[in-house]
This record gives sequence, structure tokens and C-alpha cells, in this order.
Amino acid sequence: MNLSISYNRYHRQIRLKELGEEGQRKLLNAKVLVVGAGGLGCPALQYLAGAGVGNIGIIDDDTISLDNLHRQILFQTADIGKVKSIAAKKSLQALNPEINITAYPDHLNTANCIDLFQHYNIIIDGTDNFATRYMVNDACVITGKPLVFGAVSRFEGQVTVFNAKDKNGNLSVNYRDLFPEPPKNGEVLNCAETGVLGVLPGLIGTMQAAETIKLITEIGEPLINKMLSVDILHNSFFEMELVPDKKSKEKIPADRSAFEKMNYEWLCGNYDDVKEINMTSFKQLVNTPGVIVIDVREEGELPLANEFPNIKMPLSTIAQHLGAIKEETVIFFCQAGMRSQQAAHLLHQYEKNQSKIYSLAGGIQQWIAEKKLGTYG
Repeated sequence: MNLSISYNRYHRQIRLKELGEEGQRKLLNAKVLVVGAGGLGCPALQYLAGAGVGNIGIIDDDTISLDNLHRQILFQTADIGKVKSIAAKKSLQALNPEINITAYPDHLNTANCIDLFQHYNIIIDGTDNFATRYMVNDACVITGKPLVFGAVSRFEGQVTVFNAKDKNGNLSVNYRDLFPEPPKNGEVLNCAETGVLGVLPGLIGTMQAAETIKLITEIGEPLINKMLSVDILHNSFFEMELVPDKKSKEKIPADRSAFEKMNYEWLCGNYDDVKEINMTSFKQLVNTPGVIVIDVREEGELPLANEFPNIKMPLSTIAQHLGAIKEETVIFFCQAGMRSQQAAHLLHQYEKNQSKIYSLAGGIQQWIAEKKLGTYG
């Protein structure tokens, strides 16, 4: 890529003495893969494209929905229903047609992860579930790729750099040094469950882009062995030192073959004994005699579910009430379908002969979305 052609585009960045023309060349020659074009991925992608990162990959097979738009401002209302990775590529190419962008409208899994990562210098984790986070981390360790990590919930976010070399050439901590074992399903809620202020992923995703630029150009002090935590509700920022866990290496697959045999969904508590029910089947069953619908969300969670019969039984207290459930068919629901899976699992373990126990796929969020589209009721 000819830098002289692009000087006007990047000259305010090139004027930074820490970066200069050499730093800009490094950006133009870099290859960065963003996993997930959602709340974190969108702002990271926008600033990487604007900065002139020459080769950007985007992997995401999800489609754009109305409730994405308050935080995923790379997309427009007219993009609803489109595949995120493809729509993101189109928008980014309009921003900067001088760089190469590759969209992968695929589901990232153990079969394609290693090969994909080997084509890139740095991986950015923009995901929101533990199964993918552990898989991405382990693949980065196996392939030797730095991982720029971000996470958000409600008003708080974190950003750090995993699996990169520090100033002394030593490899930094990885995700498993912080969390050797995944939490149980439903123990830690995602944004669909707890909500998130739209500007927060914008802030954290932009910081992920900044960390990536620092790694590529070798300027400043990247967040290696440090995690920055942000609370935008109370305007607090603080750094914490991260140290390796000697036992974390035992948790990571030793090689590609072992990695491809890993079941990360099972590892992160997606229960094998839980049956999910879709909206079509839910609509058919919800008013049927012998069916009970149970809301396992905590008191005060919105939106209210008052358009179909249900009872309230918060997950935090459900173990005390399992014996009172006598109906032939039980359907649990929550905000996005995570805690309801745990509730269904608990009832299945309590009443092993009960075969008609379901978790509502997508939870009340999916019910609302389909109702707005006219596909429910």
C-alpha cells in the first residue's frame, strides 16, 4: 500500500512523534481479526478502519436486530435483519475504501478457529458469552496471538491485553489466569440479562482499538498484565495488576488436536438435559391445561410479562419451591434464556422422571422481538 497516496487521510495521526510515518506503515501492514461485530466490535472496527489498519477480519454470523442499535451505531435501522459481519464490512469500506476488509458470516467454533487466527497478527474479543471467550483465549494461546479483551455489563466495563509479551519479553497472563474455571450457567449474567448503557461498549470498544494500535505500532504502555476497570455511573477508573496462575496452563488444550475435541458449550454449563422451546411451540402450549409458565427473573426486572399466564419464581429461591411444581409441562423463561436453562436443569435433577421441562429460547427479549415483527400472536 502506497503511504503517499493516503497521507492526507492519516496526516494528523502521522504528525504524532510517537507514531510518525513508520507507525502508520505498521498499521497499514497489520492484520487484525475482530471476533463479534456487536457492542464492542462495532466501535473497535470503526476506529481501526479510521486509523488505517490495512487488513481487518470480522467474524460474526448473527443478524442485526432493533435492540442492537442503541449501542451498535455502525448499523442503521435499514440494516435490521442483515448479517452483522457483512453489513459492518460495507459500512467500514465506505469509511475507508483504502483498506482490506474480510467478512466471515460464520459461527466461530473449534473446527475453524485455529486456521482463521493464523491469518492475523492480533485478535480482538468482542463477544458476550463465556463459551466463546474461553475458546478464543485458548486458541490465542495455541497460535501465539495477542488477545485484546473487553467486557461490559450495566455501567461497568473492563479492558486488558492477554497473551502478549511484556517489556522483558515474557508472555503475559491469559484469560484463564483470571478465571481458571467458567462460572455456572446463569451465575454471571450477560448484557441481554442485566442491560447496558449504550455508550459503555462504545467506550470499551474504542479502548480495545487503542490497545490494538499501541501493540501494532509499539508505542506507549499497553495494558499487559494490567486490567483497566471503568464505572461510568460514578466516573471511576482504576487499574489492577494481573498475575499468572501456575495451574492455568493445565486448563488449556495442549495442541490443536486437543483443542478441536473441546466442547466449550458444555464446559460453560449449557446443560445437555435441557430442552429449549421456540416461540411457535410456546404459543401453542402457553394456554394449554396442565402447562405452567414460570418467570425466574428477580423482582423488579423489566419488561413485565403480563400478556400470557405465568407465575414468579426467582432463580435465587427456586430450589426451595421445586417440590411445589406439579404440572405435567413446565416452561421456564427469563430475560434472554440463560437463567431459565439453569432452572430447567435444577427441576430435571429434582424430578428425574419429568420429561416435559423446557426453557424458552431467547427469553422475554425474543418474545418481544417476535411480537414486534408480527411473528408471535
